Amino acid sequence: MQEFYKKALLALIVLLVVDALLAVFLVYRAFPTQTLMPAHKDGSRWHYGTYSDVAAGGASSVRLHDTSPDRLRFDFKLKDVATYPFVAGDLKLHDDKGQKIHEDWSKFRTISFVAKCSLATALAFEVSAFDEKISKPGKFETYLPPRTFFSCNEQGMPVTLDLARLLIPDWWYTSMKQDLGRQSYKLDKVGKILFGTSAATPHNVDVYIEISELTLHGRDDRYLAALVVIILGGWVGFGVWFFLAHSRALLASVDSKMKINLPFVAYRQLTLEPYKDKEKASVLRYIASSYIDPEMDLDTVVEATGANRHKINELLKSELGMTFTGYLNKLRLTEASRLLTEKSSAAVSEIAYMVGYANVPYFNKLFKDEFGCTPKSFRTLAAQQRQQEQPADSAPSAPLA
Repeated sequence: MQEFYKKALLALIVLLVVDALLAVFLVYRAFPTQTLMPAHKDGSRWHYGTYSDVAAGGASSVRLHDTSPDRLRFDFKLKDVATYPFVAGDLKLHDDKGQKIHEDWSKFRTISFVAKCSLATALAFEVSAFDEKISKPGKFETYLPPRTFFSCNEQGMPVTLDLARLLIPDWWYTSMKQDLGRQSYKLDKVGKILFGTSAATPHNVDVYIEISELTLHGRDDRYLAALVVIILGGWVGFGVWFFLAHSRALLASVDSKMKINLPFVAYRQLTLEPYKDKEKASVLRYIASSYIDPEMDLDTVVEATGANRHKINELLKSELGMTFTGYLNKLRLTEASRLLTEKSSAAVSEIAYMVGYANVPYFNKLFKDEFGCTPKSFRTLAAQQRQQEQPADSAPSAPLA
């Protein structure tokens, strides 16, 4: 059984290591991230730009502060000339040839960034999402503009926005002559993102806005579901293997114990007569014939044989390599194993009394220590062993008609 437990421990360690590696890999795949600053993949890069209300008759001013690849910063001043003054800084994605391209954000759920501005205020975040039924490639005024608002301050405020909870403004539906009730949008073709002023932004003062650490975050529950299924399947498989392998190992261990113990007892009983030392023969004969007596102990043997107590211990140690109690239990438990195998109708408690144990729980404990299983399990295993050893042609034939 020790070899089996070593294999089981090794299999458990391997299972835990594999589960840990799978968990790391699948959790990583389940929560994808994409850094948008600086420009990220395939030679694509952001083209920074600005625009204002000047085209609508306003007088607000805006300019890029610098063109650092890891941040967007622009300075502006809103002026009360247009009805709705505004300015914005935007990022358009271009390929390595300078052509505007779209990017699939459908697997991402949130976008995070750090927003810093010289005056604490509220700003707008907007995505330009291409819609094949409405939009014209490259003409962002025809793209769906789902948006939301966020706050910024002088220290720099971490912001996380839910990409699934953006709203398309009413004015866009009016300008595009679209149904106002159509609020759905997809982010599978994003062409531009925008950071702009809101109604709460101060007017007639110089302000700057800086956006950095722009990152997309996603979640794919399929990988988490796969992780749960794989881990549960692995543990169920391990449990089934452990149960079957443990049964086989226990059966082999019981068989080995029986083969060792039965010849041992038979040998000791057969070699009682050849002893020239009659005192030794008397002691061994008495123990071999009276071990089923529940009252039997070392004092009983001393009284029955007249042998010296010390000499009995020395005899058992030298002849059998056991103490008196060890040898007595060996005889009783070996006989119990035989009775469990041959007397299938006898209760375990009955067999315990038959071999000299008045205390059944104590008998169960000793039996499990000796054979590695309880008496009931031993009986089941012994029956399985007999079935396996029974030749196929020994089965009773069907009666002739």
